[in-house]
Amino acid sequence: MSIVEQIVKNETVEDVLTVFALGSAIPSLDRMFGRYRYEVIQSGELLKTYARLFEEGVLACGDGPIAIKGPNWSPPKFMIENRYT
Repeated sequence: MSIVEQIVKNETVEDVLTVFALGSAIPSLDRMFGRYRYEVIQSGELLKTYARLFEEGVLACGDGPIAIKGPNWSPPKFMIENRYT
């Protein structure tokens, strides 16, 4: 199992997006969740969480379709703890 697969399957949608939205546009994130956790897309949780992270200032609009760190961004616990090395 790849590290990305482990993260997507084991962490919250919010935590996954907090990290992976910084280097990927929403179509790539959609494919990633589609591969490992389709129910997140099917329920609408992916897009709701993505939008909420912008509203809360965790993510901000960058140049083009890729988000940048917002003023309220902080690393998720799984990054601080180095769970997936």
